[in-house]
Amino acid sequence: MRLSREKLNKLASSSTERLAGMKQVEFLEGYDDIRQELRRILEELLANEEKLDKAARLKIESQRRTIPEGTPEWNILYHKYYNEEVRKLIGF
Repeated sequence: MRLSREKLNKLASSSTERLAGMKQVEFLEGYDDIRQELRRILEELLANEEKLDKAARLKIESQRRTIPEGTPEWNILYHKYYNEEVRKLIGF
């Protein structure tokens, strides 16, 4: 999933504000450092998600017969292959 730079900044900023407002959370670093790290983490997660999506789609496309996207069979295969890629990524 692609998010614009502005949307990523807004998401990181609102997440940081939300965390700052929690009594159970104490920042050991500056607010801006926390926001920047959250943005970096979000970018990394989105990049990984894009790789997982691409890998699952390539597996479906490599089938002997064409499976149209949006069909129940395609959806089942997509979730199966996506989950396989997640397990590979996290080492299971």
